[in-house]
Amino acid sequence: MTALKPHVAINVRDFERSLAFYRTFFGLEPVRVRPGYAKFDVEQPPLNFTINQRDYEDAGALNHLGLQVSSTDDVLAAKERLMAAGMATFDEMNTTCCYAVQDKIWVTDPDGNRWEVFVVLEQEDDRKESGVQVECGGISGTCCTPAGSTSCCAS
Repeated sequence: MTALKPHVAINVRDFERSLAFYRTFFGLEPVRVRPGYAKFDVEQPPLNFTINQRDYEDAGALNHLGLQVSSTDDVLAAKERLMAAGMATFDEMNTTCCYAVQDKIWVTDPDGNRWEVFVVLEQEDDRKESGVQVECGGISGTCCTPAGSTSCCAS
């Protein structure tokens, strides 16, 4: 089987607010909008992303979401576009995270889902085997999320 692109579906509490966020975040219009549902068909990077209006009590098991891009220039272009739209971004440049050196920015959607736009500058695959702990954003561990976060991606 040949995979065409990944699909991510998330639940949102405030559909209109989330729809506006994701229009800005992806920089494009959804290909389909129905009551309580929107689908974005992102070409670069390939992604089938949907939002679904659903009431829920907790954040669930989702840690964070991300878009990997080709260069630091792409990360900075995303930052400029998002900031111009009034979104708060958090930078982590030249940071060691998930066993790689990365440049990245973070934004948070209306439901608290954290998104990173990142580029991998250098792989650090030997860190897991050596037991080396990394720190970024004030968090020690094998991976990092924005400062003040208490979660980290799984090792």
